[in-house]
Amino acid sequence: MGKKIMANASQYEPSMEDEKTKPTTAPESLRYKLNTGSYIPAVGFGTVALTDTPDVVKAGIRKAIQVGYRHFDTSAYYGTEALLGEVLKEAFENSDLKREDVFVTTKLWMGDCHKDGVLPALQKSLKTLQLECVDLYLIHWPLRVRKNGTKHKSVRDIQPEDFLPLDLVSTWHAMEKCRDLGLAKAIGVSNFSAKKLENLLPHVKYVPSVNQVEMHPTFRQSKLRDFCKRNGIQVIAWAPLAAPGVFYGVRSVIESPVIKDIAVKHGKTPAQVALRWGIENGVCVIPKSYNESRIIENFGVQDWSLTEQDHEGINSLPENRMYKALIFCNDTTSPYRSYEDLWDEPI
Repeated sequence: MGKKIMANASQYEPSMEDEKTKPTTAPESLRYKLNTGSYIPAVGFGTVALTDTPDVVKAGIRKAIQVGYRHFDTSAYYGTEALLGEVLKEAFENSDLKREDVFVTTKLWMGDCHKDGVLPALQKSLKTLQLECVDLYLIHWPLRVRKNGTKHKSVRDIQPEDFLPLDLVSTWHAMEKCRDLGLAKAIGVSNFSAKKLENLLPHVKYVPSVNQVEMHPTFRQSKLRDFCKRNGIQVIAWAPLAAPGVFYGVRSVIESPVIKDIAVKHGKTPAQVALRWGIENGVCVIPKSYNESRIIENFGVQDWSLTEQDHEGINSLPENRMYKALIFCNDTTSPYRSYEDLWDEPI
């Protein structure tokens, strides 16, 4: 018999989408309850666009809306806020889709990560998105760089001289102001270790609603997930397929013999198995693809289940962090001298 939801079961329920906007062929969207009381769809649509053209991105977002996605993830760094905003405005004006039907996340970039820069950064993002508020605003990285760092085409371009002193408590208090002003319904963090969260929590007015981190079957983040669950913090998995085809990605998930065998057994794809595994561990997943068939495939993970044996097989896979972010570490200017400092774990 198929195993149902493994974690956060009390927070896991169908969304309340308007029946007019939900495609009749799509499964109901599953969702989690955040510590604010609001709900976040379990499957999101990532909008990173490293090499994709604006037309490709917009076509992908349009297809995602048609398929049934109601959770869209962007960032000031991605350069896709304007494209997402344009497509959403178009959908609000020309269909039955309403603003309250859609969950929108954006993120504070490192170049704005300080007390006085947070609110202006969010206001700029809202103007770009053509929205009055976002559903979730995240600190993208526990780092701060010079303003010119925001002009880099890639984090790979950030130089040692770009790093600035970091005060995460002050940054978080500025994030809380954004929530108090109603510009962000929920606030959270991204790429934070359990130790960094533990150090932050004694100083907060609002516990972060979310921690968005790398997580997939070959990097399962068990200890971090346990910490977040104990503290009422929802985990969102970026690169839930380990980002195959991206410069920092690996193919250890979609090419795993264990995952391939599970996929064959269920009549699914390896990607669907990996995404389903994340959901059954109480985690939101935000795969990124602008390919029409994969957009449909990635959404089709909400109406079937893995077995206990499937989970045991996946949990036996070797683990390794895909994106080590070593470029953020140096022994002179960065707050993190090493991988161990950045991630609070041995390499």
